[in-house]
Order: sequence, then structure tokens, then C-alpha cells
Amino acid sequence: MGQVRARHAGEEALEGGRVSKRPSKSLSARKGAKPTTEIDAQSYSAFVSDVKRKIAEARHRAALSVNRELILLYWNIGRDILARQDREGWGAKVIDRLADDLGRAFPEMTGLSARNLKYMRAFAEAWPDGGFVQQVVALLPWGHNVRLLDAVKAPEERAWYAHQAIEHGWSRNVLIHQIDSNLFARQGSALTNFSRTLPAEQSELAQQVLKDPYTFDFLSLGPEMLERDLERGLIEHLRSLILELGKGFAFVGSQYHLEVAGQDYYLDLLFYHLRLRCFVVIELKIEDFKPEFAGKMNFYLSAVDDQLRHRDDQATIGIILCKGRNEVIVEYALRDASKPMGVAQYQLSPALPPQLQQDLPTVEEFAREFPLMSLVKMRMEIERALHDFMDEHGFAPTRPTGLSNMLRELHRRSLAPASTAQLLDTLRVMNEAAHGMDVDPTTAEQAVDVGTVFLNELQNLRGNGPVNGETS
Repeated sequence: MGQVRARHAGEEALEGGRVSKRPSKSLSARKGAKPTTEIDAQSYSAFVSDVKRKIAEARHRAALSVNRELILLYWNIGRDILARQDREGWGAKVIDRLADDLGRAFPEMTGLSARNLKYMRAFAEAWPDGGFVQQVVALLPWGHNVRLLDAVKAPEERAWYAHQAIEHGWSRNVLIHQIDSNLFARQGSALTNFSRTLPAEQSELAQQVLKDPYTFDFLSLGPEMLERDLERGLIEHLRSLILELGKGFAFVGSQYHLEVAGQDYYLDLLFYHLRLRCFVVIELKIEDFKPEFAGKMNFYLSAVDDQLRHRDDQATIGIILCKGRNEVIVEYALRDASKPMGVAQYQLSPALPPQLQQDLPTVEEFAREFPLMSLVKMRMEIERALHDFMDEHGFAPTRPTGLSNMLRELHRRSLAPASTAQLLDTLRVMNEAAHGMDVDPTTAEQAVDVGTVFLNELQNLRGNGPVNGETS
């Protein structure tokens, strides 16, 4: 029966042809009832993080809108001054007179001084294309634009720095540092074999990621330094190293251990690049480049591809940083190398100016900016452990399949660890991290905890004990 009839307490209710006992409540009890379900901490934390993100994004959009209108106003004023001077033949003194008149009319505005009006005129002269102004430089604060006018004269180079400042979110002091270090000339100039070893769409981006030379001007090392001293100095100044390497580099580890055929090997520095979607191995040399460096790097890249690379990752890239290099020798050494690698020089200079230090991200800020790295690593470990477990039981997939499918297959065969349901709920977060999407640090930490519990339970099922020395 499709009909449902509710009666007084103790009476029977017919539901779809079934007879069931249904306790009844008085109307007043139903009205005054309060939910008894406790709030799930993980769900609530994700909700709060999402609301915070939306508020921050709305505030950011509002600030950008105000800044954009101000920059466009300055550009229009500068363009009008240029036009009037050209048409009326007015000299430079008109700007002083205009500043006085505007200052009396708008006493609350601080940006109408004669000096700033001259910058507006130079701004309009430097950027005659109104479309480019609206789409690019209007997104930069006025202080950034003034610095670009003062420090960069070539239009192409100035436009490049404007794009980079927007893409990387540089503060004004960081922009000044990048200009002073001649980043425009260094970017993309490393010697590589990318055009031969990487797909075309990957090769161009990878080439632009590398620089030559790298400027480690935050280190104070003497001429007698060892390679270990250079590596230790870079790790101690990790945030400065990340700034120099560029956007997208996420630190994985130093002296990263790999075992090949029972022998131990250690990578100087290991990163993961979020845009290239690949691991990046950096080897440090305190001498000029030698051909054997390429052979050793080729070996390391093969090992990382085999042991760490996920099936969705691109080929691992190697960067050999040397004190110096001969272009012909590098070309010969890389010509027949099968793995993508590049060779660049580094420079050691005086320490960074103090005003730049405060604008660099702290180690804590850097960790918050890349919470997805731990998730990417955890996802790789889970997939590898699942494949090994299924292989031991004789039903490993013969072709690539998703983690959720592998977990469901374990459940179907009654082999799933107790935390499998939790892991399935967490897979969305791990997949977002694997595709480079932003992940809230708290949510990422919780997902890693779930993954660690699952790995421990899976290891116990295999009889190998808990992972990472932890107990389940």
C-alpha cells in the first residue's frame, strides 16, 4: 500500500504495505524539540574555512576595484595633460599651477601633488594603450607603477615585470629586488635539453621556469665553502630560495633518500613544481660543470620517476647548479641525455637589504601556502601501497584505475581496512591537491591524518607493522 496513515501512540502505521510501530509525540514536544546531533568538527572546520575564504576574496575584489579606478583616473589625468601640452603648447609650469588648483578643490586627496602629476604624465606616456592599462597595470598599486617608470625604460621589459608582479603577487620591495637582480635577462636562459626530452607544451613552460644565473645574494659564504655549506645555507634561507626559484616550487626535502638495488643515494634538494606538475631535482656543485654531472643527474631522474612519480605527473626535471659552465661542454653533455635537465650558474652576493627581508614570506607562511604537497605525497603513498597489497592477493589492476575504484574493490572482497570509508570521504581533498587546487591547511592536515591511519591499517593487514614508526 502506498497510503500512509498516522494514528495515536501505540497504533500501527501502514507504510508501503509494511506494518511498523511508530511512537508519537505531542505537538508541543515536537515544537520544542532540539537537535541532538553533535556538530562534526571536521565538517565545521571546512565550513568555517570556506566562509573565511569567501570573505577574503570579496575584500580583495573590493580593494582591486578601488585601486583599478584610481590608476585609471591617474592615467586619464596624465593623458589629458599630455594632450593639452601638445595642443596648447603649455610648458612644465602648468603642472605646478594645476597641482595648486586641484589641491584647493580636493584638499582630502593626497595624490594630487605636482610630483605625482608629473608621474601621471609619464605614466600615460609610457603606456599609451588604454586596453593594456585596464587589463594589466591598473591591477598594480600606484607605488609599483612609479617604480617601473623609474627603474625600467624598455617598454617590453617594463611590461614583463608588470605581468610578473601580478602573477606572483610581488610587494613593491620584492619588485625592486627582482629588477635590481635583472630577472628579465636571467629568466629562461639556462642551457637545457627540454625541447628534445619534453612535449612541446611542457618544454616552453619548463624553460621559462629556469634562470641563469641564479642569484643567492642572501648567503654569506667564503671562498672555501663546501657543497654541504651551500646546501645548508639554502635550507636555512628557504623562503629566500623559494623567492629566487620562482612561483610554483614547493619544497619536499634536502638530502632526500632513495634506495636503488640495495644502495643508498641522496638528492641535494627535491622540489615539486605545482604548474609543471612534476618533481624537480636540484644538484649543487661548487665547481664548474663537468660532463659526468649530467650522467649522475640522469640516473637520479630515472630513480625519482620510478619511485616517486605519480602516473598523472609529468617527467621529473633536473637542475644542475654550478659555479660556472662552458656552453659547448654543456651542449655535448646534454645532447644524448634521455632525461630533461638544465644547467645554470649561481652567484653569491652581499646579503639582501633589510627592507626586503620583511616582505619575504616566513617559513610558516610558506608552509601554509603549499599545504597540498603533503596531500600529493600521501596520495602517492596510498596508491602505491594499495597496488602492492592487491598484487600480493592476486587481483592488482592490469591498467590504470582510480583510487576510489581500488578501495571499493577491497571492500567487495572484504579486505578493506576499517578506515576505508573515511578515506573515501577524504579522496576529494586529495584529488583537488593533485590537480593544484588550493586546499585549506586544516583540511589538508586532517586528510593526511586519515591517510596515515589507513596506511597503518593496510600495513598491519600485510603483517609489516605500522608506517613511519607510528602505531595505529
